[in-house]
Amino acid sequence: MATLRERKTYRDHVMKALYEATEGNRLLGVTGAKLHDDLGIDAEDLAAACTYLAGEGLITVDWVAGNTPAMVTLTHQGIRLMEAEEERG
Repeated sequence: MATLRERKTYRDHVMKALYEATEGNRLLGVTGAKLHDDLGIDAEDLAAACTYLAGEGLITVDWVAGNTPAMVTLTHQGIRLMEAEEERG
């Protein structure tokens, strides 16, 4: 089981990877497999991070069997959060 710090780090990595891959476009998404491969996050921890971020309204997730994210996209709120972080530098 991941620590709180690890869970927060995973969430941050997912958000940054999505924002960079989609260039802040809500119409584009990233597959769960690509996030898993690019970030090297354990499948269970990736699913937990996606569940949390979806619950916060920052991403939407299309799930496949076994709690695996098939497609992950940023919501408008998620894009605004990432843009604010980018502006802060």
